[in-house]
Amino acid sequence: TLNCKPSQNPAGKTQNNLSLRPMSDYAHDNVVPYKDSPLSKKKQVAGMFDDIAFKYDFLNRFLSAGIDVKWRKKAIKQLLEINPKKILDVATGTADVAIMASGILKPDKIIGIDISDGMLDIGRKKIEKLDLQNTIELLNGDCETINFDDDSFEAVTVAFGVRNFENLEKGLSEIKRVLKPGGKLVILEFSKPKMPVVKSMYNVYMKIICPGVGKLFSKNRYAYEYLDKSIKNFPEGKNFTYILDNLGYKDTYCKPLSLGICSIYCGKK
Repeated sequence: TLNCKPSQNPAGKTQNNLSLRPMSDYAHDNVVPYKDSPLSKKKQVAGMFDDIAFKYDFLNRFLSAGIDVKWRKKAIKQLLEINPKKILDVATGTADVAIMASGILKPDKIIGIDISDGMLDIGRKKIEKLDLQNTIELLNGDCETINFDDDSFEAVTVAFGVRNFENLEKGLSEIKRVLKPGGKLVILEFSKPKMPVVKSMYNVYMKIICPGVGKLFSKNRYAYEYLDKSIKNFPEGKNFTYILDNLGYKDTYCKPLSLGICSIYCGKK
């Protein structure tokens, strides 16, 4: 499993080794879907998700054999302790987390933001079909410039979205700004398994099977090649909790899931 616990010094204080790292100095910030495109990462990601939106939910279920649903439930349940009444779902996509959170947490309001209008359109149709319009609202929005006041939300969720941030620290700092004091951030993100056998199988799956299936059903192989590249370059495990610590989040922790294929990261304001 991943080593997700921050190292400590003899006095018991967390070692924040990334405190001197300049903002945006993370390899994953520079991983883009289309390397020859002149567009920014943000615009490329928005266009990529617009392109695959019509098959996104199907491919999620198919490629993960449905286990992504269990991952989302476990992530949302990290918020049961604070019982949030107003939630922001960043990179909401087709609103899977927002819809699931409305059933598990019963909040008064969930706002979902995403930079892909194609994904949001599908999410709105799902919300309307479930008659959740009074609880869930989806807006086009950027994680680096969230259009809400300071201290607006008791919880923020991000499922499989932080890898797509153009500037990781800026996005996480902006999320912290809109969290209320005592509010909690829950992030669900892919990670790399460490066990040799699992790691070998995982690498074959991500390099060959996943892009192949993605091209077959969504006609966009690059989206799933980008998935592999962005996972490989993401600062996972304790490296990610260090980043949260250095940005001022408290009580940070990480929970590896499914032999390290996915992880939940949490922190409070």
